[in-house]
Amino acid sequence: MSIELHPPELKFKRPFDRETVQKLYIKNPNSAPVAFKVKTTAPKQYCVRPNSGRIEAGQDVEVAVLLQAMREDPPADFRCRDKFLVQSVSITADQEFANISSVWQSVEKTAKDQIQEKKIRVAYLPAEVSIHQNGEPEVSQKAPSPPPYTSPSPDSHHLAPKSEGSPSRDTVSETDGEHVEAHETVPISKTMADQLAEAKAQIATLSKQLKSSATQKKMGDLAMETKEKVAAGVTNIGRTTQGPEGVPVQLAAVLCLAAFLLAYFFF
Repeated sequence: MSIELHPPELKFKRPFDRETVQKLYIKNPNSAPVAFKVKTTAPKQYCVRPNSGRIEAGQDVEVAVLLQAMREDPPADFRCRDKFLVQSVSITADQEFANISSVWQSVEKTAKDQIQEKKIRVAYLPAEVSIHQNGEPEVSQKAPSPPPYTSPSPDSHHLAPKSEGSPSRDTVSETDGEHVEAHETVPISKTMADQLAEAKAQIATLSKQLKSSATQKKMGDLAMETKEKVAAGVTNIGRTTQGPEGVPVQLAAVLCLAAFLLAYFFF
């Protein structure tokens, strides 16, 4: 029971300082349901969900293949040697209600020859990739021969790509089924500078309000004092200052005239 894979090659685009996800579609063109299982040569570097399951006749399933974040990008001329292996087997009538793990355990013990296998290569693309006319990505150097398949490991976080001199491993392994979520953007909070600026603005506003209140109070006191002075001035209006009492001018003139006449007639 052969299955169909799309795309035939998984291509991950740089940069690799964060998790990168590619979709793999597995189709069952047969008239009977099949069970599938995904394995890889680099189980520490990838996470697959789902890594096994059942596909009904004529249906397909979407598989998310996540490349873990690396400490640093590999060289520009690096050609990835990682591979994926997709195994499939027909589900018989007596296995109709069995779970997928039981199906695979039974097949691997009694009917290994019925397991169908398809391989998928992995390619690392630059941020801006040039594509040849044949559809293959352009690379500067010929890639070295791929390594043997490796054994699984649950710790698959932030590993750099394998170098050409790394020791080889000898068994095909299933990928870790736990899905690693991509990094989420941390919500942006106010900085200390922003908080300090807001505090200064509040202090300035309060100081202005305090000064305004003091000015209003001072103006009120001044208005009250002015009002009292005006009231006192109105009360004193009409009052005249009396000068010192003395002889009226007319009386003085009469006395002078009388003295003159007396002196004229008697002397």
